[in-house]
Amino acid sequence: MEVTFALQKLAAYKPRKTQKSKETFDTGVALLERGAYTAKDEAGWDAVEKLALAALDQGNTEVADKCIRILSDKFPDSPRVDVLTGIRMEATETPEVALRYYDELLQEDPARAAIWRRKAHVLRQMGKIDRAVEELSAMLDTFYTEVEGWLELTDIYLSCQQYTYALQSLSHALLLAPQNPSYFLQFAETAYLAEDIPLALKMFLQTVDMTDDDDGDIAPSDTIPTGITLRAWFGVKLCTRKLITEPRAATSSTSHTPAPTTANLSALDNLSTERLRTAYLDLKHESPPTAEGDLISAMTSLVK
Repeated sequence: MEVTFALQKLAAYKPRKTQKSKETFDTGVALLERGAYTAKDEAGWDAVEKLALAALDQGNTEVADKCIRILSDKFPDSPRVDVLTGIRMEATETPEVALRYYDELLQEDPARAAIWRRKAHVLRQMGKIDRAVEELSAMLDTFYTEVEGWLELTDIYLSCQQYTYALQSLSHALLLAPQNPSYFLQFAETAYLAEDIPLALKMFLQTVDMTDDDDGDIAPSDTIPTGITLRAWFGVKLCTRKLITEPRAATSSTSHTPAPTTANLSALDNLSTERLRTAYLDLKHESPPTAEGDLISAMTSLVK
C-alpha cells in the first residue's frame, strides 16, 4: 500500500462495526495465528494493519495490541505505526491522553498531516468544534493539497449547518480533484442546502455531464441513470421545481450564478422528469407515479 495513501486512510479512520469489518477481523485473526503474514511481504504487513483496525472496530483491543506490537517491532520508526498507536489510544484512553500523544508527535515533527487530522478528530469528538476547525485550517495552510482534509473540514461545517463555509472548503477539493464527480455532486447538494439554487443546478448538471454515458453507442436519453448520475438528475429536478414554483429562488445572492431562461428551465424540468421516470421503472419494475409531487417523494427513498 502506497505510504501517503495509507496515512490518509488512517487519518480518516472512524470505528465501523460493519459486517465487512467483522469478516476482515475473522480472516485476519486466522492469518495472524498461523504467522502467515510474514510470507506475504508488504501485503502481509498491510493485512496486519487492517486487522488492527478491524479489531478496534470489534472492540477486541487484545488483538489490536498484538498487531501494533508486531508492526512496531518490524517498523520501529514508522509514521503509520504512530498513527495506529494513536487510534488505539483513542479507543480506550481519555481524549486528553490521546491529545497529549498527538501534541508530542507534532512537536517532534510538525509536518505530519495524518497526526494533525487525528488531533482534529479527537477535538471534534469532544465537542470542541472551533478548535477542530483551527487545527484542520492550520494543517491545510501547510498541506494545501490534502483533499481529504478539505472534505473533513467541509463535513464539520455541514454538521454545524454552516453551508457557506462548507462550500468554500469544497471549492478547494474541486480545484485539487477536478475529475472526481462525487465532489461536484456534494458541492451541488451543499449549494442546494445553502439555498443558492442556480449554483446548485449548475453543479448538478456538471455532475451529470461528468457521469452520463454520452461517449458510447447508446444515446444518453436511452440510458438508465444510476448511482451518482441518478442523484444528480434528482437534484436537477428539485432545482427546476423550486425555480418554477418559487421565483425568488432564482436570485443567487452568494455566487451570483445566473438562473436559466424560462425556456431552458422548462426543458430541463421535462428532461429530469423523464430521467427519473426511467430510473423508477428500472428500479421498481412498475409504472412511476404520474403526479410530480408523488414522483419526487417516491424517488427520495430510491436515490442513494
